Amino acid sequence: MGLFVREQNTGMEQPLYSVGLSKTILIVGLGNPGKEYDLTRHNVGFYSLDHFAETNDFPAWTNKKDLKAHLSSHNLGQTRVILCKPSTFMNNSGEAVQAVQRFYKVSDADTVVVHDEIDIPFGQIRLRVGGGHAGHNGIKSVIAQGSPDTGRVRVGIANDFSGQADSADFVLGMFTKEEQGHLPALAQEVNAILIEYIYSNTTLPTETRSFIL
Repeated sequence: MGLFVREQNTGMEQPLYSVGLSKTILIVGLGNPGKEYDLTRHNVGFYSLDHFAETNDFPAWTNKKDLKAHLSSHNLGQTRVILCKPSTFMNNSGEAVQAVQRFYKVSDADTVVVHDEIDIPFGQIRLRVGGGHAGHNGIKSVIAQGSPDTGRVRVGIANDFSGQADSADFVLGMFTKEEQGHLPALAQEVNAILIEYIYSNTTLPTETRSFIL
C-alpha cells in the first residue's frame, strides 16, 4: 500500500483450468497496433500492459489472429492471468475483447481494461467498474460488443493543451518529453493496482490514485 498515494512454449497452449488455480482474470490494454503509435497518449494501455508483462515474467506475446489479439498468459499465485492487446485498431477493440472472453470463458466481472482518459489530468489514475464510454472510442466498442461491466483502469492524459486541441489529434499525439519522464512511475502504479487486484480476489475498487509523487 506504500507504493502509491490515495486521493480517495508461449504459455498460451496451457489448458484453461489448471489444478490449484482459483480463477482466471483477463487484463486488456487498449491501443493502436504499429510502431508509429508507440508513446502516443492513446497507447498508454499498451505501454502499461507491456510493463506489467515484463515486470511479472510473462512469456512473449503470441499473435492470435483468430482472436484478433496479442496474448500472454501466466499464473500469479492461485490466479491464471491472461493479458490481451487487441490487434484491431482502437475503434474495434471490443471485437478482440469479446473473442478472448468467449474463448477463455471469462466474464466482465473478471475482466479489467486499461486505457487512456482525456477527462482526467495526467498524474492521476481512476478506477471503477462499468459506466459510460465518455467519448472514448475503444471503450465505446467494448460496450457495444457486449462487455459493459468490465473493470476500468482509467489513466489520465489531460494537460494544459488538451482543451485547446482537437481531441482526436491530441490522443494520437506523443507524450511531451516531461510526460515521458513520468511514464515509468505511471507504469509502476498501474502494475501495483493490477497486482493488488489479482491477489485481493475482490472487484476493482472505485478510487483515484496519483502516480506522480
